[in-house]
Amino acid sequence: MVSEVEKVPILRLTEAGKSSVDDVVVREFPLTIILNNQELVTLLCSPKSLDYLAVGFLSSEGLLKGKDDIKKITVDDRRGVVRVETETEDKQASELVFKRIITSGCGRGASFYSAADVGGQVKVESQVRIAALEVLELAKEFQRHSEIYRATHGVHSAALCDTKSILIFTEDIGRHNAIDKIFGECILKDIPTDDRMIITSGRISSEILLKVAKRNIPLLVSKSAPTDLGVKLANDLGITLIGFARGKRMNVYSNDWRVVSHG
Repeated sequence: MVSEVEKVPILRLTEAGKSSVDDVVVREFPLTIILNNQELVTLLCSPKSLDYLAVGFLSSEGLLKGKDDIKKITVDDRRGVVRVETETEDKQASELVFKRIITSGCGRGASFYSAADVGGQVKVESQVRIAALEVLELAKEFQRHSEIYRATHGVHSAALCDTKSILIFTEDIGRHNAIDKIFGECILKDIPTDDRMIITSGRISSEILLKVAKRNIPLLVSKSAPTDLGVKLANDLGITLIGFARGKRMNVYSNDWRVVSHG
């Protein structure tokens, strides 16, 4: 099994003096996704669940409609390559091959989306509701899951939840990658996302909103902040956006009718 962390020797300086010790840091792994024999993108990621990441990324970018589109997946974690073959080739992928990006996803991330994607996105119509205390309890449980973060402080976390519990939990050096790994697992394992919630440690920007909207997820929670366009899209796409979910407080930025004061 490929390790997600690495020990490195460091010089530690404190008020008491200096010492030579080993520290634990996250691994940064270049993953190249090849779609139908065309090199599409190289992502900098954590070296785990590479098949989920590839499928989730391709789905988020509109290059996979679902599990039935997939003919074959081949993972070469030694070379850092995932090959995905589909039943039919997509012309759009051929055009995007010239727009490859190398990124960890901590800025904008690897994304081929444009303003046209927003206009064509169907609004999330879910009537699901959740108590404010349930959101905060799930946020606390989410924090307890983050073992690699506690060890290194070098990864983002993401989780798929229902209103009571965490169903899938992932960590990656990129906030986009962590969410795409969840969606890839949902696609390959036929796990439904309707009426469910995503919790993330990262900033909520516009492309994160679009990823979530494409999976018809009505609730998006972060311990961090949203951007202005993230808030606007959440309003337009019918998503309840919650930020700064920490301790006993949170901010609801859009569609607050889904958050009720009691269970």
